[in-house]
Amino acid sequence: MKTIPPSPWTFIPTLYFTSGVPYVIINTVSVIFYKKLGIDNTQIALWTSFLYLPWVIKMFWGPIVDIYSTKRRWILYTQFAMFCCLGLVALSLQIPSFFFLSLAGLTIGAFISATYDIATDGFYLLALSPEQQAFFVGIRSLFYRLAVIFCSGILVFIAGKLEVSLNNIPLSWTLAIGFSALILAIIFIFHRLILPIAKSDNQRQIKETDNIPFWTIISSYFAQEKIIAILAFILLYRFGEAMLVKIASLFLLDKPEVGGLGLSTSDVGLVYGTFGVISLILGGILGGLVISKYGLKKCLFPMALALNLPDLFYVYLAYTKPSLTLVYPLVSLEQFGYGFGFTAFSVYLMYISQGEYKTSHFAISTGIMALGMMLPGIISGYLQKALGYPLFFILVCLLTIPGMIALFFIPLKEESSK
Repeated sequence: MKTIPPSPWTFIPTLYFTSGVPYVIINTVSVIFYKKLGIDNTQIALWTSFLYLPWVIKMFWGPIVDIYSTKRRWILYTQFAMFCCLGLVALSLQIPSFFFLSLAGLTIGAFISATYDIATDGFYLLALSPEQQAFFVGIRSLFYRLAVIFCSGILVFIAGKLEVSLNNIPLSWTLAIGFSALILAIIFIFHRLILPIAKSDNQRQIKETDNIPFWTIISSYFAQEKIIAILAFILLYRFGEAMLVKIASLFLLDKPEVGGLGLSTSDVGLVYGTFGVISLILGGILGGLVISKYGLKKCLFPMALALNLPDLFYVYLAYTKPSLTLVYPLVSLEQFGYGFGFTAFSVYLMYISQGEYKTSHFAISTGIMALGMMLPGIISGYLQKALGYPLFFILVCLLTIPGMIALFFIPLKEESSK
């Protein structure tokens, strides 16, 4: 009797929800729980920025995922390993040397999560037909975003409520991170039972894969027309925003006497992690509609302004320290602009990924993009400590200018813009 393969609806949502959970906890939620556990802003910004590194360099071990074993096994192995990592991070928060141990766990988790992303994207291409791939691209994005809302919104909100009820911050975050690890364990068991065995995944041609012209791919990417301008654009387009995103939640949490807004953990979960992320998603959807109608060339500069100008809201917040009712719309508008403007950036990365090695070129571009997030984040804590929040946010606004200048020098043809 012929076995009917499971519908992609049974595994695509959970695959990409699982992709989002560790990424958000490692790069966003870690900033919040380290702040609540008393770590200095400078140390938080520095070390959590280094956690972007695996996503910067993941293209270098992508061929290993192709050559050894199957994508399905890589997915299952990395999911189980991620459950173990988050579980250890949760337990480490209960001991005095929690910072070093939890950071080590998050670092290992970052490499595991980046590897999981490689395997999942490869499995997506192997297990789904071209028609299914086109249909589910929006579904996978939706569930990744739901993971962002769950981790930076709901999970942070739960941790904040536990802080109040238990009056024990380390235990509150141990329970919250442990809860996320438990969810990954349940999804691992589900995938172990339901994830199909893709025929083409089992019939890989190892010899052929092993001979990937790696250096040819790299050199062809850097041989593009105006590559210096392209690299400057990728690294600088979000330079100001990359500094802002690392400090924003710290600013919301810090006490008013040191320049912050003094919000509770639960408030930050709602303001930044829930309403902010929903606004970011809506901005991204609108950005895609606008580009599809008017073309990238016409939209790029206006969308860059939409990304960067709302950073001024943080200058206003830092100087006036308004009530929570005004913080909600201002943070949401800033995130909406970020989502709207980031869409143009994403489309341009696809635009320059052309030719025989377009998939690898896109991976290189996203790696450089992650580097453009990591480097500003490393220095953001030092600058915030030296300048204070108001001047830091003014500097963030000024640092958006180089990226907007760079976009005037990048190659972009009118006829290829849509």
